[in-house]
Amino acid sequence: MVDYSSKIIVTIDVELEDLIPGFLKSREKDIEKVKEYLAASDFEAIRLLGHTMKGNGAGYGFDDLSVVGREMEQAAIEEAPDAINKTLDDLSAYLENVEVVFE
Repeated sequence: MVDYSSKIIVTIDVELEDLIPGFLKSREKDIEKVKEYLAASDFEAIRLLGHTMKGNGAGYGFDDLSVVGREMEQAAIEEAPDAINKTLDDLSAYLENVEVVFE
């Protein structure tokens, strides 16, 4: 289990600097989307969002986001609301504590 409650430093290629703020803002919006999907019991939408996060996280250099995405995807497949809420807590803590360094 990964602890997202302390500072997380992620080094990203400077060529992606313009894209990263929007990428992280979109992950914040994902939290609200998943809450809406969960309220509607739309586990397939949650699964797809988790799957996308799993793929995109590592692509941008945020490996831990890929872990959260994978866990979210699996929780949606299992239709496990408590596990989905745990991934939302993890995502929120990650976004609050991530610090990006560009090289």
